[in-house]
Amino acid sequence: MANNSENGDAHSPTVFVDGDACPVKPEILKVAGRHCLPVVIVSNTGMRPSRDPLVRHVVVSASFDAADDWIAENAACGDVAVTADVPLAKRLVEKGVHVTSHSGRLFTPETIGMQSAMRNLGQELREAGTVSTFHAPFSQKDRSAFLQALEQLIRRAKS
Repeated sequence: MANNSENGDAHSPTVFVDGDACPVKPEILKVAGRHCLPVVIVSNTGMRPSRDPLVRHVVVSASFDAADDWIAENAACGDVAVTADVPLAKRLVEKGVHVTSHSGRLFTPETIGMQSAMRNLGQELREAGTVSTFHAPFSQKDRSAFLQALEQLIRRAKS
Protein backbone atom coordinates (compact mmCIF):
# COMPACT_ATOMS: atom_id res chain seq x y z
CA MET A 1 0.00 0.00 0.00
CA ALA A 2 1.59 3.24 -1.07
CA ASN A 3 1.09 6.10 1.29
CA ASN A 4 -1.96 8.16 0.47
CA SER A 5 -2.35 6.69 -3.01
CA GLU A 6 -5.88 5.48 -2.37
CA ASN A 7 -7.37 8.89 -1.71
CA GLY A 8 -4.91 11.04 -3.65
CA ASP A 9 -4.35 13.42 -0.74
CA ALA A 10 -0.66 13.96 0.00
CA HIS A 11 -1.56 15.13 3.54
CA SER A 12 -3.84 12.28 4.55
CA PRO A 13 -1.82 9.67 6.40
CA THR A 14 -2.82 6.08 7.06
CA VAL A 15 -2.87 4.83 10.66
CA PHE A 16 -1.20 1.43 11.03
CA VAL A 17 -1.94 -0.62 14.15
CA ASP A 18 0.11 -3.51 15.49
CA GLY A 19 -3.16 -5.20 16.39
CA ASP A 20 -2.25 -8.21 18.49
CA ALA A 21 -2.75 -7.36 22.16
CA CYS A 22 -3.44 -3.68 21.41
CA PRO A 23 -5.76 -2.41 24.17
CA VAL A 24 -6.70 0.85 22.42
CA LYS A 25 -8.22 -0.23 19.11
CA PRO A 26 -11.58 1.47 19.85
CA GLU A 27 -9.77 4.71 20.68
CA ILE A 28 -7.71 4.52 17.49
CA LEU A 29 -10.84 4.04 15.40
CA LYS A 30 -12.56 6.95 17.14
CA VAL A 31 -9.68 9.42 16.68
CA ALA A 32 -8.88 8.31 13.12
CA GLY A 33 -12.58 8.46 12.27
CA ARG A 34 -12.80 12.01 13.55
CA HIS A 35 -10.01 12.88 11.08
CA CYS A 36 -11.46 10.67 8.29
CA LEU A 37 -8.22 8.68 8.08
CA PRO A 38 -7.87 5.10 6.90
CA VAL A 39 -6.81 2.56 9.54
CA VAL A 40 -5.00 -0.71 8.85
CA ILE A 41 -5.03 -3.18 11.75
CA VAL A 42 -2.44 -5.91 11.27
CA SER A 43 -2.53 -9.08 13.37
CA ASN A 44 -1.64 -12.76 13.43
CA THR A 45 -5.22 -13.73 14.25
CA GLY A 46 -8.56 -12.87 12.76
CA MET A 47 -10.67 -10.11 14.26
CA ARG A 48 -14.26 -9.09 13.88
CA PRO A 49 -14.36 -7.07 10.67
CA SER A 50 -15.37 -3.45 10.89
CA ARG A 51 -18.25 -2.07 8.87
CA ASP A 52 -16.33 1.19 8.51
CA PRO A 53 -14.97 1.39 4.94
CA LEU A 54 -11.91 3.25 6.24
CA VAL A 55 -10.87 0.28 8.41
CA ARG A 56 -8.94 -2.60 6.89
CA HIS A 57 -7.92 -5.76 8.74
CA VAL A 58 -4.83 -7.60 7.55
CA VAL A 59 -4.17 -11.08 8.92
CA VAL A 60 -0.60 -12.27 8.46
CA SER A 61 0.99 -15.63 9.20
CA ALA A 62 1.72 -16.63 12.78
CA SER A 63 5.45 -16.57 12.11
CA PHE A 64 7.62 -14.45 14.39
CA ASP A 65 7.51 -10.74 13.48
CA ALA A 66 5.17 -11.28 10.49
CA ALA A 67 2.88 -8.42 11.56
CA ASP A 68 5.86 -6.17 12.28
CA ASP A 69 7.40 -6.94 8.90
CA TRP A 70 4.12 -6.25 7.09
CA ILE A 71 3.71 -2.89 8.81
CA ALA A 72 7.34 -1.91 8.22
CA GLU A 73 7.03 -2.78 4.52
CA ASN A 74 3.72 -0.97 3.97
CA ALA A 75 3.89 2.14 6.15
CA ALA A 76 5.42 5.17 4.48
CA CYS A 77 6.88 8.49 5.52
CA GLY A 78 4.16 10.65 7.03
CA ASP A 79 1.95 7.77 8.14
CA VAL A 80 1.07 7.13 11.80
CA ALA A 81 1.63 3.85 13.64
CA VAL A 82 0.66 2.41 17.01
CA THR A 83 2.90 -0.29 18.47
CA ALA A 84 4.51 -1.22 21.76
CA ASP A 85 7.27 -3.10 19.92
CA VAL A 86 10.46 -1.03 20.13
CA PRO A 87 12.31 -2.76 17.25
CA LEU A 88 9.30 -2.15 14.98
CA ALA A 89 9.06 1.45 16.21
CA LYS A 90 12.75 1.94 15.34
CA ARG A 91 12.21 0.66 11.80
CA LEU A 92 9.21 2.94 11.36
CA VAL A 93 10.85 6.06 12.82
CA GLU A 94 13.75 5.53 10.41
CA LYS A 95 11.20 5.66 7.54
CA GLY A 96 9.67 8.92 8.80
CA VAL A 97 6.54 7.36 10.30
CA HIS A 98 4.99 9.04 13.37
CA VAL A 99 4.91 6.35 16.09
CA THR A 100 3.36 6.00 19.54
CA SER A 101 2.84 3.12 21.92
CA HIS A 102 -0.60 2.25 23.26
CA SER A 103 0.34 4.03 26.49
CA GLY A 104 1.15 7.29 24.70
CA ARG A 105 4.94 6.95 24.69
CA LEU A 106 6.21 8.69 21.57
CA PHE A 107 8.98 7.15 19.50
CA THR A 108 10.88 9.91 17.73
CA PRO A 109 14.23 10.28 15.94
CA GLU A 110 15.52 11.98 19.10
CA THR A 111 14.37 9.25 21.51
CA ILE A 112 14.40 5.97 19.58
CA GLY A 113 18.11 5.29 20.11
CA MET A 114 17.82 5.44 23.89
CA GLN A 115 14.49 3.57 23.90
CA SER A 116 16.04 0.81 21.80
CA ALA A 117 19.13 0.61 24.02
CA MET A 118 16.98 0.43 27.17
CA ARG A 119 14.83 -2.30 25.64
CA ASN A 120 17.94 -4.32 24.70
CA LEU A 121 19.45 -3.86 28.18
CA GLY A 122 16.22 -4.99 29.81
CA GLN A 123 16.11 -8.05 27.56
CA GLU A 124 19.72 -8.95 28.42
CA LEU A 125 19.03 -8.56 32.16
CA ARG A 126 15.93 -10.77 31.91
CA GLU A 127 17.82 -13.41 29.95
CA ALA A 128 20.60 -13.37 32.58
CA GLY A 129 18.00 -13.80 35.32
CA THR A 130 19.01 -10.52 36.94
CA VAL A 131 15.55 -8.99 36.72
CA SER A 132 12.07 -10.24 36.03
CA THR A 133 9.52 -8.48 33.88
CA PHE A 134 6.57 -6.77 35.46
CA HIS A 135 4.08 -4.81 33.41
CA ALA A 136 1.76 -2.56 35.35
CA PRO A 137 -1.91 -2.92 34.41
CA PHE A 138 -3.12 -0.67 31.61
CA SER A 139 -4.71 2.31 33.35
CA GLN A 140 -7.08 5.14 32.53
CA LYS A 141 -4.06 7.45 32.77
CA ASP A 142 -2.35 5.37 30.03
CA ARG A 143 -5.50 5.57 27.90
CA SER A 144 -5.67 9.38 28.30
CA ALA A 145 -1.96 9.75 27.48
CA PHE A 146 -2.47 7.59 24.39
CA LEU A 147 -5.41 9.66 23.17
CA GLN A 148 -3.39 12.86 23.53
CA ALA A 149 -0.36 11.34 21.79
CA LEU A 150 -2.40 9.95 18.88
CA GLU A 151 -4.20 13.24 18.36
CA GLN A 152 -0.85 15.07 18.40
CA LEU A 153 0.72 12.66 15.88
CA ILE A 154 -2.25 12.78 13.52
CA ARG A 155 -2.28 16.58 13.55
CA ARG A 156 1.50 16.61 12.91
CA ALA A 157 1.16 14.04 10.12
CA LYS A 158 -1.61 16.02 8.43
CA SER A 159 0.27 19.33 8.48
